[in-house]
Amino acid sequence: MSFILAFDQGTTSSRSLIFDRDGAIVAVGQKEFRQIFPQSGWVEHDPDEIWRSQIETASTALKKAGLSARDISAVGITNQRETAIIWDRKTGQPIHNAIVWQDRRTSDLCNRMKASHGSFIRERTGLEVDAYFSASKVKWLLDNVPGARTRAEAGELAFGTVDSWLVWNLTNGAGHITDVSNASRTMLFNIKSLEWDKELLDIFDVPRAMLPDVRTSSEIYGEVTSVPELAGIPIAGIAGDQQAALFGQGCFGKSDTKNTYGTGCFMLQNTGTTPAHSAKGLLTTVAWQTGNVAEYALEGSVFIGGAVVQWLRDSLKVLSASSEVEQLAGSVVDSGGVYFVPAFAGLGTPHWDQEARGLIIGLTRGTGQAHIARAALESIAFQSADLLDAMIEASGTRLSELHVDGGATSNDLLMQIQADVMQTPVVRPVVTETTALGAAYFAGLAAGFWASREELSGHRTAAARFEPKISAEEATSRKERWHEAVRRSLNWAK
Repeated sequence: MSFILAFDQGTTSSRSLIFDRDGAIVAVGQKEFRQIFPQSGWVEHDPDEIWRSQIETASTALKKAGLSARDISAVGITNQRETAIIWDRKTGQPIHNAIVWQDRRTSDLCNRMKASHGSFIRERTGLEVDAYFSASKVKWLLDNVPGARTRAEAGELAFGTVDSWLVWNLTNGAGHITDVSNASRTMLFNIKSLEWDKELLDIFDVPRAMLPDVRTSSEIYGEVTSVPELAGIPIAGIAGDQQAALFGQGCFGKSDTKNTYGTGCFMLQNTGTTPAHSAKGLLTTVAWQTGNVAEYALEGSVFIGGAVVQWLRDSLKVLSASSEVEQLAGSVVDSGGVYFVPAFAGLGTPHWDQEARGLIIGLTRGTGQAHIARAALESIAFQSADLLDAMIEASGTRLSELHVDGGATSNDLLMQIQADVMQTPVVRPVVTETTALGAAYFAGLAAGFWASREELSGHRTAAARFEPKISAEEATSRKERWHEAVRRSLNWAK
């Protein structure tokens, strides 16, 4: 019997998962790695630590399953998107730490770019001009690492998002590639022509010579050569984490929608083979390409989702483990009028305000840790509800249900709060690791492990369904108070 290995390289941890033919998880390896904060608003990762942690987790998963490389039909890769890495083509050494998607150091640059080129960039890329995306990070590295720009123009340096970095290392430098879904998040890629865009490269002053080749999301790109215990496994699938989750949820039809609850929250709606646009701050992105057909999605982005629970744990020391938040928040019947806007990295959809800052409002003498914990969970649900409202306005269609995935979906209280404020049923699948599952699906289809999307659709099984338990009037009232808190957050810097 053979299996599929998926690399799920996330913002706070690297994981490897092994799936069987039914799409069930056989084994998991996971390892957290350092979050580096050189200055306020700056977020970095050590690229070598990302690489080492990813390979360690693959070894762990194989050992747990009692398998070897001979048992693995293919490996698929999914990754934190937008995070930028530049390395030396000869030595393979990074010239600087990775600049993470959450990083805000280029906010001023992006504000200037938005004023002068915002409409043009959005038309070509489907994206808002924001420090979130890769382009301004690449420019910052070239402008601030001594000698980097000269070396890049001479073809000595390679840029890539995390998927490119992993493939480069897996193949001993033989493959410098990315897929269309990750390329579409750089703000350098034309989502209609599906090519790097010369005018965008000129705007951000990024040399074409440093960019990876853009491939489809499901094809055999090469084999692992650098890791003895993985040697010979075909690398056959690549997709950014949110697009992989959309595919892993089986959202193959137009208007199918999912929300992923990870470090951030990301809602994607399949719009078919034609890019759709929204006036409510939703992004247009490439969902995936299989064969000659590219499919697109509308996306809403919440920068701080599950990360707010980590903040309670690490900064406030309210929790000793993130898993404790459900019990603590559930020990009170409501938040006691407390509202928490976790704008630690600005606000994404629908505001796209890089200057917004976090805010907790409604505190009284009776406010305790449990109220703040509950308000933190509610902040995840409220932000996601704003994404859904934008989706409904863009499509003109209400959802019959929302498919959810990601680590935080194990929190029943959060899922119930989500159904309440959205006034929409929330469906949690048996396999909530749909990001990794999507990467596995892309790889398995390319390797012939699975025959078709129809076969994959048969894997989708609901584990729980959360129906709204409060009235539409109560939900509207709570959202209005939330929006007042958001307005105060947006006005803070002003």
